Amino acid sequence: MASLLWGGDAGAAESERLNSHFSNLSHPRKNLRGVKSTTVRNIDGSINNIKEDEEDDVVDLAANSLLNKLIRQSLVESSHRVEVLQKDPSSPLYSVKTFEELRLKEELLKGIYAMGFNRPSKIQEMALPMMLAHPPQNLIAQSQSGTGKTAAFVLAMLSRVNALELFPQCLCLAPTYELALQTGRVVEQMGKFCMDVHVMYAIRGNRIPRGTDITKQIIIGTPGTVLDWCFKLKLIDLTKIRVFVLDEADVMIDTQGFSDHSIRIQRALPSECQMLLFSATFEDSVWHFAERIIPDPNVIKLRKEELTLNNIRQYYVLCEHRKDKYQALCNIYGSITIGQAIIFCQCRRGFTMLARLVSNFRPQTRRNAKWLTVEMIQDGHQVSLLSGELTVEQRASIIQRFRDGKEKVLITTNVCARGIDVKQVTIVVNFDLPVKQGEEPDYETYLHRIGRTGRFGKKGLAFNMIEVDKLPSLMKIQDHFNSSIKQLNAEDMDEIEKIDY
Repeated sequence: MASLLWGGDAGAAESERLNSHFSNLSHPRKNLRGVKSTTVRNIDGSINNIKEDEEDDVVDLAANSLLNKLIRQSLVESSHRVEVLQKDPSSPLYSVKTFEELRLKEELLKGIYAMGFNRPSKIQEMALPMMLAHPPQNLIAQSQSGTGKTAAFVLAMLSRVNALELFPQCLCLAPTYELALQTGRVVEQMGKFCMDVHVMYAIRGNRIPRGTDITKQIIIGTPGTVLDWCFKLKLIDLTKIRVFVLDEADVMIDTQGFSDHSIRIQRALPSECQMLLFSATFEDSVWHFAERIIPDPNVIKLRKEELTLNNIRQYYVLCEHRKDKYQALCNIYGSITIGQAIIFCQCRRGFTMLARLVSNFRPQTRRNAKWLTVEMIQDGHQVSLLSGELTVEQRASIIQRFRDGKEKVLITTNVCARGIDVKQVTIVVNFDLPVKQGEEPDYETYLHRIGRTGRFGKKGLAFNMIEVDKLPSLMKIQDHFNSSIKQLNAEDMDEIEKIDY
């Protein structure tokens, strides 16, 4: 199995350049306002430069998706239940417990096992029999990151390829350059024993002269570039495509113009082409898009995530300002044995620039997080800061260091920490409550934040540091989840020490 951009020495050079660029998956966002820098010495003696700015973090769907791919070192055990809707309800519903049951080619089985997959994941058990069926069946599937969906559709593509036919047979669209490269790496790994099957990237920077004869069987790219290759440069004959994959459909819809590009490509495909669409979410916009682009599909949906607060003890501490919050945090630290902790600072969702001007709103997200990070480091704590100004690669590195226990506290300013599962996390702190536009509580974010503790059946603790005027919002959260959030006097060490978890 080989990945090629284009043939000859130029192709090798370009491949090397892109592989080198791959290690720098994303670029830091440029600061839009003036900043000042605070220099802090870390526990290990290294210098930690922390910039002060007033930007609010923007949750980028593509960046989050890539981050989740980078930090998933193995398949996650999904907390969702799978719901299957078949286009033919009378057809028997098949599922598999082993890859051998799929009767795959020997070289594909070897590739799967070489990647460390021992058995199909929950979504693979249901999806693979449909995806590998004869005649081919279309599929719309919802799956959270880390459950093996990429491996599933890659296996479908590799299974349909005829290595003796030297033209594009499978086409996979991803919303960004980086996500396309990630998918291509899975194709390379799984297909490394398929000696005559090759993958080619239709991504920015890979310029191919008009009239080039493409002999690679699998094309992975972004919608804009693929559109040019198909209709402008006439490099791909869409009538010969056997498998069409749309990955990260929710991110695709979030990207301007990509849904229209995808629909135009899909309409040029033959009627017998197998079409597979995957998305982490199934909001109305995604569903309408999927219905337009995938005819007569089978559907695999995930029922609402079954997060529970039953094993998480929740408390709140009334504070006047952030120094009070920090003092309360120090008192808790001094009275309770803590494994690892995640501290969330504000993440305001839905604020527009106009709303900020009208309300004279000054974003505090990163400023609070960086102030808190400086304070904790100066007090001798092992702390890492996860914020939106970091590259995706830097965020993945920070999360991995936290998983490895090299830092005991993770301070984060955005919701990209939603997918972190660390067994040692015993405490979650909301340094600021999560709110939406209009200061309405963000119930979903609250649920996922404190859900970072109490994982894997263990008990956990959640502390909310709030100002008096935020107490009504907290009570709304308590009523919404029908749970108990008890007030804690952070000055009473005896009371803190009595907390059982």
